[in-house]
Amino acid sequence: MKVELNHTFESHLPINDTHPYRTGPWQPQQREFTAWDMDVEGTIPADLNGVYLRNTENPLFEPIKRYHPFDGDAMLHSMSFEGGEARYTNRFVRTDAFRAEQDAQKSLWAGITEHPTNAIADYGWGARTMMKDNASTDVIVHGGRALASFYQCGELYRLDPRTLEDQGKSSWHGKFPKEGVSAHPKLDEHTGELMFFNYGLEAPYMHYGLVSRDGELTNYIDVPTASTRLPHDMAFTQNYAILNDLPLYWDTKSLAEGHFSNRFHRDEPSRFAVIPRNGTTNDIRWFEAAPTFVLHWINAYEDGDDVVLDGFFQHNPTARGVERATGPLKGFETLDMNVLQAQPHRWRFNLATGETREESLSETCSEFPMINGRYAGRQHRYSYNARCAQGLFAFDAIIKHDNKTGREETVVMEEGVFVSETVMAPRDGSTSEDDGYLITFTSDVNRDLSECVIFDAAAPTEAPVARIRLPERIASGTHSTWAPLGDL
Repeated sequence: MKVELNHTFESHLPINDTHPYRTGPWQPQQREFTAWDMDVEGTIPADLNGVYLRNTENPLFEPIKRYHPFDGDAMLHSMSFEGGEARYTNRFVRTDAFRAEQDAQKSLWAGITEHPTNAIADYGWGARTMMKDNASTDVIVHGGRALASFYQCGELYRLDPRTLEDQGKSSWHGKFPKEGVSAHPKLDEHTGELMFFNYGLEAPYMHYGLVSRDGELTNYIDVPTASTRLPHDMAFTQNYAILNDLPLYWDTKSLAEGHFSNRFHRDEPSRFAVIPRNGTTNDIRWFEAAPTFVLHWINAYEDGDDVVLDGFFQHNPTARGVERATGPLKGFETLDMNVLQAQPHRWRFNLATGETREESLSETCSEFPMINGRYAGRQHRYSYNARCAQGLFAFDAIIKHDNKTGREETVVMEEGVFVSETVMAPRDGSTSEDDGYLITFTSDVNRDLSECVIFDAAAPTEAPVARIRLPERIASGTHSTWAPLGDL
């Protein structure tokens, strides 16, 4: 393996740290590398060409009061493939907040489980003010640029997908919304269009927008709700964008006192906004369904008069009946998807009758889905879901779910080995939906190493096609994406 150490940042965390999200699979990194001619077990396929990107949280400073895993700074990991060769690099995203804290050499913003007034910095971003926009939630590639984003709404930080060279922030020719952009903007690989949403504390509380392949903001509309909401993800079909107004949101009485406390309103329905891609606020069609909270959607598509939406229905979105953590671990019980009982689910919204139908797709607890990106917004058969480890926000298996047969193939990691959100990369000239590869990064606590592991998407339970050793063990994190070489 040939490795170049590009930069090392000083860590100000305790030497013998015991925090569960700064140790084990969440042990943060401080070093940035570029690596090539890496040690490979098996063979890197010559028809695998593109880049796998992964976003992780890596704190460098002690929090002002309490640390939550989503408070860490973004570090992107890029594994680019071309002609049977692979090249890896990792890099902190140089957000405005990252630079400010490096200058101050301490934490300046209140974390998600802290009161906003704990912040030292006198400015903030997004839906929850006085909170750091760390860009550590999601990553997507649009117009040939990687975009790192923050779940509470913020900037879209641009990087070269392969080198991770800093390329500033998205401006959309001066039309970037003042309300920011939430994590989980969606790319239509067929049109090159980017769909996004945001939310905040002021009416109309939500917006939807559309950006062309060339970075022009071509639509931006209000999506009014009764009060502030907490949507985390969106979906789209060939003709529609789908936003959600779910009955888990900030309690309005607590907000009036400056506290951001979630409450699940069990007597309110889930509501879904079906919006023509280039539509107006007046064109929104609202549909109602059983109350729940959905963290992530799998995909959506049109079937006659129906808009079909797949996602993960949480049967216990507020961890009801579960012992509550206190002190520095306050709220961490809700990080376990097994506690929230998230299961694949399907909604059907009939545009002719206004009727909603819904059904369970599986009783298996899973989350963080990926599909073949060429099927996004189109009818899909397969999703590749992450099985959540017990008692920890981390993934210990990959599940290939077949919507046609209901069959689930599970790739189980050995104890102490955790996977990342796993992308499906179609092989060059692929002829079917699962004709390609599954790519994931592992965090092996037992051997203190990480690998990029490649599976055959058509037969994931067989031995991996290749294992590529990384320069050091990477931290666990949230989201990832795959971009084919032609899209770069």
